Amino acid sequence: MASGATPHFHNSMGVATIEIGAKEFMCIGARSPYDHPHVFLDMGNAGEIICPYCSTLYRYNKKLAAGAAVPSEAVWQDEAA
Repeated sequence: MASGATPHFHNSMGVATIEIGAKEFMCIGARSPYDHPHVFLDMGNAGEIICPYCSTLYRYNKKLAAGAAVPSEAVWQDEAA
């Protein structure tokens, strides 16, 4: 990733699957105050991974940029930044 930052994703929308353009990322669950511990997930050679806290299925999509997601609302932006 160009910025060197690990992308963060959330599932406040409550969807079953989120497609992302990164294989290493952080899942925060939902937006605060409903978030869970921010957990680092690494798909390795797999094409998908399930978050052990919120059970969201994250699926790698090589057509997406590293910090992008489908649905796009799943990308977490730090509002304090």
